[in-house]
Amino acid sequence: MKKILVFPFLLLSLAFAQNNFYDLNTIQDIYITFTQTNWDYMLDTAKNGSEGYIVASQCLINGVAFDSVGIKYKGNSTYNANQVKNPLHIQLDYVKGKQDYQGYTDVKLSNIARDPSMVREALSYKILRNYMHAPEANFAKVYINGAYMGVYTNVEAINNKFVGDHFYSSDKPFFKCNPVGGAGPGSTALPTLVLGSLTDSTTYYSAYEIESNYGWKQLIHLMDTLKNYTANIEKILDVDRALWMLAYNDVLVNLDSYTGTFAQNYYLYQDDNNRFNSIIWDLNMSFGGFSMLPTGNLDSAGMRNLSLTTQSTNNNRPLIKYLLSVPQYKKMYVAHAKTIVNEMFASNLFFTDGQAMQTLIDAAVQADVNKFYSYTNFLKNLTVAVTGGGGGPGGGSIQGIKNLMTGRTQYLNTTPEFLYTDPTIANVAASNTAPSLHDVIWITADVLNGTTVYLGSRQLHYKNFQKVQMYDDGAHNDGVAGDGKYGASFSMDYPTVEYYIYAENTNAGKFSPERAEHEFYSLTAVIPQLAPKSLVINEMLASNVADATDAAGQHADWIELYNNTSQDQYLFGLYLSDDSTQLQKWALPESAMIPANGFLIIWADNDILESGLHANFKLSSGGEKVILSYADGTIMDSISFGVQTTDVSFGRYPNGTGNFTSMQTTFNAINSGPLAIDNEAVAATNIAVFPNPANDVLNIESRNAFQKIEVWNSLGQKMTTIEMARSEEYQLSVSDFAAGIYFLKLDEKSEMIKFLVR
Repeated sequence: MKKILVFPFLLLSLAFAQNNFYDLNTIQDIYITFTQTNWDYMLDTAKNGSEGYIVASQCLINGVAFDSVGIKYKGNSTYNANQVKNPLHIQLDYVKGKQDYQGYTDVKLSNIARDPSMVREALSYKILRNYMHAPEANFAKVYINGAYMGVYTNVEAINNKFVGDHFYSSDKPFFKCNPVGGAGPGSTALPTLVLGSLTDSTTYYSAYEIESNYGWKQLIHLMDTLKNYTANIEKILDVDRALWMLAYNDVLVNLDSYTGTFAQNYYLYQDDNNRFNSIIWDLNMSFGGFSMLPTGNLDSAGMRNLSLTTQSTNNNRPLIKYLLSVPQYKKMYVAHAKTIVNEMFASNLFFTDGQAMQTLIDAAVQADVNKFYSYTNFLKNLTVAVTGGGGGPGGGSIQGIKNLMTGRTQYLNTTPEFLYTDPTIANVAASNTAPSLHDVIWITADVLNGTTVYLGSRQLHYKNFQKVQMYDDGAHNDGVAGDGKYGASFSMDYPTVEYYIYAENTNAGKFSPERAEHEFYSLTAVIPQLAPKSLVINEMLASNVADATDAAGQHADWIELYNNTSQDQYLFGLYLSDDSTQLQKWALPESAMIPANGFLIIWADNDILESGLHANFKLSSGGEKVILSYADGTIMDSISFGVQTTDVSFGRYPNGTGNFTSMQTTFNAINSGPLAIDNEAVAATNIAVFPNPANDVLNIESRNAFQKIEVWNSLGQKMTTIEMARSEEYQLSVSDFAAGIYFLKLDEKSEMIKFLVR
């Protein structure tokens, strides 16, 4: 029977500082409250049944309250009905569709059941993010009904938000590559990417969890191409990202992965370039925490000495077998492995980071009576192996991270693949560091011990790199033939070009920069910029149900730009984004022009293949931001907005110059002013507010009793939330409100009601 130790419950204040939810320098505080006293039994029952959610009455994340959230136990080997501390999945918008914390609706909490060091997962993800797109991860202290459950790893969910942030779309084929019933001894699920039927998708239903509305045909095409048309694989697979995944799994002895026995724990997402992207998931047993290969279990020596080409002859691991059978791909794979070893392990950086993480969580670990290993083993396991645990899945010997990786580094540095002489790449240079648009740019580099050299470049960040050969023949801006300087060119047809260099000889390859294609060099064209305020974001609609339609007749969200000048303006060189960390999300095309004192509509529908101007992101009716900027980072204009009302736009008044306010849509036309009070609409809601405008007090009356009032200002920012005993009337004090336009909402189902303060 489970025993839950109850700690005094501290009342939390909304004054908690909101840090970044995945900041590795802080521990998140998560308090869950169930009204059901048998919540644990209900969660166990759901986990062993339909895996549905149980509704918690409240969840506090760093002091921010969320009402009626979905909670369920997750996990396979780390879940056990007889243990107190089980992994959790929190769905903030399970009941109330607009709830999120810093944009995140899914909270995934791992219970650290197989890791005495407590830092394996967070440390592994930190390393991985240097080389490919991967989830953020840090730590959280979790409380349920006042009981301290312990320290958890807080890992970003791989969902539509994740792929949208990293691959600029979210509605393409998307697969979680895990057996649907869960992997384990005796599992009958096929290994992922096994080459079975090329016509019957049902043969793969047990091996994959499809996360999209379609995609089986595309997945089968990937399998077919990988086996039978390997020369064409780069057209439908991001090969470089797949090689990073395979190199990472091998170097870190991450065998609960595609490389190990169960061939699982990664996702595939097909982007707008029709290429599948590999995304690693579930690193709680990295660094030798899982020891099984199809050939048997590895002991500590077997883990240290794991071959770089393990599984390369296994027909059930086609991603390894067929990619590494291509000599160039194998050399790229080894180059990536060398980069990981040199940067993270030969340097001892991994150990320094691991120590910092353990220091951060030390006190929380000591207080965690539900942890699966002793505090002594917590201190030891970052360095040495420990045996035994707190029962459940935590038993057995677990490798010491430092000892394992020190031995692994020593072994890899003695292998033939690591001992081959690499090319060296130096003095990478552009012929013009301040080019104009359409200039031809020559890229040169000094390469030693290289027989073939390539320049990879792309004109848009979300496009594929295109590779051309570089030459040392005296005819490619490379100096004298045979002098070791190689050259190739591209045309500066977009404001920014990203590029890298790859060189190889018979035995080895080398990238510059070494983390390419994940990192790269960039060159920005000099483009005359418009004067501040001459071009503005003028209006946007984030919830379009019955407003304007695009050329395909769809009610897509839209963004309106306005030209405040009396001259036509060309907009090439400008970018739109909904993410301040990725300003170059969508580039306005070279043909984009806005007439004098005129408007330009961009559809924010993530449908870039449709005719017209369609950005590769969507607007969130729950609130976010829109940024208009140049390639050099200069912000031309930006807006932030909160919760939006269906078919009510958010625009400048006066048109082109004023502050933003909610308004009736004026698509491609002059903004007509703040939203007028619609007496019929107000009446339809059975809600009355008076006096309107108000000075000191606003009276609220409703035919239906309510218990919560939310108030927003005209910028879409929530001003206050009032929770009260259920009533049909309330007096709202507005004496401290600045004069202006405000909106209120009663409970969750009412419409927004506008009121004025003067």
